[in-house]
Amino acid sequence: MNSYMKGDWVEIVIDAGGTPRTYEIRATRAGRRVDVTTRRGLVEVSEVTRTGTPVRTARFMSSRILALVEHPADEVS
Repeated sequence: MNSYMKGDWVEIVIDAGGTPRTYEIRATRAGRRVDVTTRRGLVEVSEVTRTGTPVRTARFMSSRILALVEHPADEVS
């Protein structure tokens, strides 16, 4: 089982008309995680609470995405 925690983040690089732009979505508080959902040509990246309530969401057209990199938080034993 993966434990998500503060420090998870996703980096998205998109083609913005010839110039690539980079966006970052981070889990900013303890107990939050970052979810990535793909559907109907859209990629949705959300920071969600423990109960599943989205705090912030970013949506990108999948045809414009050059790279999507998930960075898990370092797990502490």
